[in-house]
Amino acid sequence: MEPDRPQRPQKFSVLGAGSWGTALAMQMVRAGTPVTLWGRDKAKLAEMAKSRSNPFYLPGFEFPENLHIEPDLEKAVGEAEAVLVVSPSHAFADILTRIKPLLGDKPVAWASKGFEPGTGRFLHQVAEEILGPDKPIALVTGPSFAKDVAAGKPTLVTVASTHPEFARQVAYALNNDRFRVYYSPDLMGAELGGAVKNVLALATGICDGMQLGDNTRAAILTRGMAEMMRLGKAMGVKPETLMGLSGLGDLVLTCTGDLSRNRRMGLALGQGKSVEEAKADIGQVVEGIGTAEEVVRLADQYQVEMPISRHVLKVINSELTPQQAVDELMRRDPRPEFD
Repeated sequence: MEPDRPQRPQKFSVLGAGSWGTALAMQMVRAGTPVTLWGRDKAKLAEMAKSRSNPFYLPGFEFPENLHIEPDLEKAVGEAEAVLVVSPSHAFADILTRIKPLLGDKPVAWASKGFEPGTGRFLHQVAEEILGPDKPIALVTGPSFAKDVAAGKPTLVTVASTHPEFARQVAYALNNDRFRVYYSPDLMGAELGGAVKNVLALATGICDGMQLGDNTRAAILTRGMAEMMRLGKAMGVKPETLMGLSGLGDLVLTCTGDLSRNRRMGLALGQGKSVEEAKADIGQVVEGIGTAEEVVRLADQYQVEMPISRHVLKVINSELTPQQAVDELMRRDPRPEFD
């Protein structure tokens, strides 16, 4: 029997006014949860408050009434009962360090995907180190483009947490008839799927940029999923997590949807552009670029074979051209499909 609906926080503060932070803030308000939205750029926030929209990262969508813009971080955290951090993974530790003295007993969720640069640590490990092991934390993840969420198109995500009550509170704060939310205790598995899929989206984009065809895309998706499952097994995460929304679901979306920044980066690389040229064209953070190195680091640590991910990193680092990477992968000897 489903447990009683939890008493959700009366107000959230969303920290991060990019496309995804804005879309999640709008969704929470639509689900009946008042939200304060904070971002680093005060000039952009002022324009957002004036226009009641985010013309910089999510143009064309008007803010709902109970979405408040707040340029002062201390006020934004202070007037909320819970916090949702939506930042690139490389800025995650800095945000948590800044808000730690402001939090008190307020729980913290995040919707960032990736690893801590340089260490390869999962973001929940970063959160536990900065905020303490007893702080309720949760991750919002799954196949979800900001533009589709802002438009109210049907979307399903997962909230993963080792604190079940907080996971349910976040789920109910987001859930409505256009945005269905599941919850899961497998925080590490959900984080792993959300990170590795970005690297595989780069691979898919590279092959599509080279116009290698539908067969190649299907192969990358399938064998990329095998890489994710092998790494997950070595790390002890639940296989059903990786086969769910935070793994397979997010993989399919990011590898095939042209709103994906990682896929667009791959397309540009496959068409002969450099990483820096593609970054300039996209104009926003592409998580897979930094994540590729950390995924390969984990593969080495756990002695897991991940040839697609490894060759993506070689392309990013200009050790191989996209064509050379494809040629090397295709020349590998036959082997059993399943270990």
